[in-house]
Amino acid sequence: MQLNLTGHHLEITPKTRDYANSKLKRLQRHFSRVTQVHCVLSAEKSQYKAEATVHLSQGRLHANAMHHDLRAAVDDLVEKLDRQVLRHKEKLHNHHAREAPHHGLT
Repeated sequence: MQLNLTGHHLEITPKTRDYANSKLKRLQRHFSRVTQVHCVLSAEKSQYKAEATVHLSQGRLHANAMHHDLRAAVDDLVEKLDRQVLRHKEKLHNHHAREAPHHGLT
């Protein structure tokens, strides 16, 4: 998985980069087909904004989060992306096929 982290009106320190990378790598724990993550951290007035686009082998997910604390914004972003990844994975494994009525001869 390739991680791209950029800052907009904000300098990304090595400590912030390590924190965001460790959090975003959690996405692979639930779904191994994550190929690339592009995350943008920005400062807007008195809040921080974190947004990310996750490229999957079969699609793309996007989320953003705003908070007064940069780490909290990253945490909220990862929670949103994690829910989206799990929902995407659930859609790939269609469980309704098992519930179809069996029309065989008895």
